[in-house]
Formats: sequence, C-alpha cells, structure tokens
Amino acid sequence: MSVMNFIRNSPMKLPSRVLNLRNSSFFGFRHWFHHPFPCKQKLFCKTNAFLPNFSYNSQFHAYPSRFLPFRRVINNTKKPNWSTSLDLSQSGSLSRPYGVSTDVRVASRVRDLSTSVETRVKDQNLDKFYLQNGINVNPFVVERIEKVENVLGGEVPVAEDVNNVKNIGEALEGRKSGIKVENDIEKEAWNLLRGAVVTYCGSPVGTVAANDPGDKQPLNYDQVFIRDFVPSALAFLLKGEGEIVKNFLLHTLQLQSWEKTVDCYSPGQGLMPASFKVRTVPLDGNKFEEVLDPDFGESAIGRVAPVDSGLWWIILLRAYGKITGDCTLQERVDVQTGIKLILNLCLADGFDMFPSLLVTDGSCMIDRRMGIHGHPLEIQALFYAALRSSLEMLTANESSKNLIRAINNRLSALSFHIREYYWVDMKKINEIYRYKTEEYSMDATNKFNIYPEQIPSWLMDWIPEEGGYLIGNLQPAHMDFRFFTLGNLWSIVSSLGTPKQNEAILNLIEAKWGDIVGHMPLKILYPAVENEEWRIITGSDPKNTPWSYHNGGSWPTLLWQFTLACIKMRRLELAEKAVALAEKRLSIDHWPEYYDTRNGKFIGKQSRLYQTWSIAGFLTSKMMLENPETGSLFFWDEDYNLLEICVCGLSKSGRKKCSRGAARSQILI
Repeated sequence: MSVMNFIRNSPMKLPSRVLNLRNSSFFGFRHWFHHPFPCKQKLFCKTNAFLPNFSYNSQFHAYPSRFLPFRRVINNTKKPNWSTSLDLSQSGSLSRPYGVSTDVRVASRVRDLSTSVETRVKDQNLDKFYLQNGINVNPFVVERIEKVENVLGGEVPVAEDVNNVKNIGEALEGRKSGIKVENDIEKEAWNLLRGAVVTYCGSPVGTVAANDPGDKQPLNYDQVFIRDFVPSALAFLLKGEGEIVKNFLLHTLQLQSWEKTVDCYSPGQGLMPASFKVRTVPLDGNKFEEVLDPDFGESAIGRVAPVDSGLWWIILLRAYGKITGDCTLQERVDVQTGIKLILNLCLADGFDMFPSLLVTDGSCMIDRRMGIHGHPLEIQALFYAALRSSLEMLTANESSKNLIRAINNRLSALSFHIREYYWVDMKKINEIYRYKTEEYSMDATNKFNIYPEQIPSWLMDWIPEEGGYLIGNLQPAHMDFRFFTLGNLWSIVSSLGTPKQNEAILNLIEAKWGDIVGHMPLKILYPAVENEEWRIITGSDPKNTPWSYHNGGSWPTLLWQFTLACIKMRRLELAEKAVALAEKRLSIDHWPEYYDTRNGKFIGKQSRLYQTWSIAGFLTSKMMLENPETGSLFFWDEDYNLLEICVCGLSKSGRKKCSRGAARSQILI
C-alpha cells in the first residue's frame, strides 16, 4: 500500500493549513509547521466559533472518517445555529466487550541489563515512513504480528484474556437497555457533564476543567486537561458514548509531536501537553477559524512540564479499548508511535540509580510546590500502570522487541523497589527506629542512610496495628512519611503493591476513616504541613495553607479511584460508604473542586464550583458500583511472571546483591 493511499484512507488527516512539514517524519516525530507564531504552535481548522456549553449528542457512533480537515467557514453576519437543550434520552450502544489482549514477554540477554531503550532502540525500531516531494519513497506496510520470536530462542504466543467478558458484556447491555433509573442528583450531574463538553471542528474533544458561571477569572480552568478528562472519559465510556474519548485521544496525540520551547529550550520527544484550549480567531472577510492551542507547561504556574499527562494518556487508551472493544485504535501506526515516544522518554538512561522516575515538584496532580520533588509515589504508580498498559497494546514485532524487553525489566525492578523500600507498617517503622546509620557495605540494612530521627512524632501514634501504606517519596537520607492517597490507590489498582500490602492500605483507610475521608472523600494527603514546615516546604504558598488545596484538602475526584481500588479488593462496603457521603453534599455545594479543614467540612476557600472531574468522578463511581464487573476492565491483577524477571540473576558479578526472594515471599502471605 502506497503512502499516499495510506494517508488518503486514514481516519486522521492533517488540515489544509498544516501542509508544509520541515524535518518531520509525519507520524509522532518532531516536526514544526511554518506559522507566524513559531514559539506557540497551533493546529488550525476552519469552523464555527467555539462555544463551551452546547448540546452534545449522546448517541455512541463510529468515529468520523475525516478527523482534522473540516473546512467550515462562517460569515460573521449570520447567526450560528446553537442549541442549548440537552438530550439525555439517548443511550449508547457497544459493539462487543473487549476480550482479547496481547501480552508478550521477551526475555533479556545478559548484556542487556539496562532498562533503557535509548542506546539500543535506533530509528528502525520506530514505525516510520518518508515523503519526498509528495512521492512514496519507502512504503510502510502495517502488519499485525501474532507472535514474536524470543530473543533467547523459541516463540512467545499471544495470550488471550477472556476473563469476565460475558459478565461485563451483560452488565453493559443491562445499562444500555435502561434498567437503571437515575436519581435527581445523577441527572443533574450528567446535565452538567454534557454542558462542559468542548467541540473542535464540530466534534466533541473533551471537557473543560470547570464550568463555573460565577468565575470571572477562569485562568486555565476553561481548558481541557488530560488528567482531568480521565474520569469524564470513563463516565462517557461506561455510558456507551465513545466518540468523545476517541477524538480526545487522537487530537492530543497530534499535539504530542509539536515543537515545545521555553526560553529557547525544547524538552524531549514524547511529551504530552498538560492541557489544550479551543480558541476562535478572526480571519479576513468576517470569517473565523478554530485553533487548538496546547500548553506543555510553558504557560503553567511554575512552568513545570506535566510528567503524568503521557502516563494518563496511555492508561486511558487501554481503557477505551477494554470498554469499546475497538482494538484498531491501539494498532494504528500513529498511536503505536505515540506510545513508543512516551515510553522512550520515560525509559531513557540517566544518572539515577533507582528504577523510579525522577521528577521535579509540581509535575503531577499536585502541581504546586509541596515537597514532592524526587521520586513521588503518585508518578511511580502511574508509571507502573502505563508500562503494564503498554505491554498489552504494543504490536509485537521485530521493531518493538527491545522496547518490550525494557518494559519488562523496568516493571520488575520498579515493583521490587516500591514494595521493598516504600512500604511502612508498625513492624517496618520499628525497624527504621532502630536503624544504624553510615553503613558502607553491599549488605547494608539501612541502604538509603535514613536517620531514625526523621520518623515524625505524629506517625508513632497514628499508624494502626493492622494496616500500612506506601510512603510518599524516597531519596538518599530522606523518607516522606506523608500518606498520599492517589499514589496508594493506584498502587492497588495496578498491583504495584503486593496483595497483602494492597489489603493493608484499605485497612488503614478504614481504621483512619475520620482522617482520610472525614466529611468528604478523600484527602489528597495526610497530614498537612504546618507552621515553619509549611513555610519551608511550600514557600509560604497562600493557596496551600494547612488543610487546604494540595496541603491536606479533600478532593471528590479521588472518589472514583477509591471505588476502583475497593472493587478490586472486594471491599465494596467502603466505596459505598464514601459515595454516600459525597452524594449528600456535592450537589448542594455545587460540585466544588476541593474542600478545606481537617475533616473536609467547608468548601475550599479558592475552590471552583461545578468542577468537571468532581462531577465525573461521582458518576463513574456510581456506575462502577452498580456493575462492579466493569471495574475489572480497569485494574490489573498480580503478574507473577514479573517476579521471575531479574537482571541481577543474569550477571556473574559479585557486586550485584538482590533480596528479591524476600519480596517474592510476601506475595504468598
């Protein structure tokens, strides 16, 4: 198949204004467009003016064959036909439940001890084709490989995952048939969620972060954030409305490859934007055109790149395939390339000795200075989930075998590292309390030279007899003992923690319900930093005052992730209790972004109302509790094969000491 035929038949096409490519390879590789604003690349599509609130057709239907090149220029003298009514009567339909996943393991050679692919995966390992003066030079043929040759010999068959497919399909069909009757709060929530949908070129592409009519200074809350859209996407998918999610995934994929520049410096390939905004700009002759304007952190407060955006994108891509059964999206050349670019960025070799990702402060949901720089648990848990998602979605062939090997190696190393060194319970804290310091030995017990005086006084009385958690951060001579909710929940969902640890985390939340849940689920972290510690860690941030916002505030959007963790661990009663608490207040309080005070009694002092991910998180939690079988589509079970992959065992060097056997024994307890 020729390149030009491939482009002509592809569901995604570049708009007419984006034609002059320079130093590009078209799909997923760095390129820039001739444009009057070279430092702020924008994607153009002529269409009606942008309107945040609009009537969104809820009917699930096939993705339109022409994605980007709509050319609908309107005359300024004519009124657009905008409808403000919301049709909630239509229900979506799904073609089939997702039942097959590709899980390919490629064993490592002795010489491939690094988990990086940067030095081994050359250009031939990324799917590419070339254009020269519009003529096909090297045609690219997309071929689905059902099995891949093992590096050490033999073949690894493609595994089929058909667990719970029948029950999940029946659950989704039951919702589609209208058996469930929504209460008034759920109807209001759906009405608000649909009202937050953003269109681009006539198609829905996401939801704004907040749609507060009383907000005179929205800042960037009128943009579509990748992390914020995830609960909205899951709500739409569970409702049977997949078009908006597919549009979102493909549009953000196109934004990935643009040149990003901050003070004449460009970050690495593969970075996903934190958010994007649909802007309407005037043209000559009383006409308008729509513009996709991404933010990679160059406009954000603190100018921090969004490390978690690419991880969330991969996780959502897997969820889309699981719910809709549309595997063709994952198999597209541009999507496969996008996954590889994100992973290459994450797996690149650096100076760090740890398998965890090293990031700056404010690079995830906690996007302000809160002392999480280093190796925060939230990033590691999302990283682990994204790696496991990628293993299921990557096409197994000669070009991807090095990447698959690197993913397996990193998964094995990361799971061991987090389980062994981040975990604390009563027994572990007592062990740290008795640590010897300044040990110089391969057999050192206190490997990170943690001083016992670092154990905070509040922790001694707070940690329950039954239960434990993964600490927030680990670096040389530093352990952050704060409880970070999102990181611990995603450690459960992704099976980053052992089954015993996952159960203990929920036991701790139950035992400390008043502290972590209180009047509104759930605390983003516990406890808040106060007094001199607050001044040092936050820089006297007036928004992150004690028990507010990221400093111990209560965030309703965490509800859906808590529900998912409870479904996995079969603790539905905890999720139902938390959802009931939220349902009592969210609608009355106009769906705030977060709550303040130690127990979450008051609406946050700077909280936006009608926050979209608060609305979507509530709806997603309700739908998952109504049909818990659907939860199995989103979480991962323990992968025992990962415990057998250890690069230390492949080396004859005496300098490699590994206590993986001890970690493996925890699985069986």
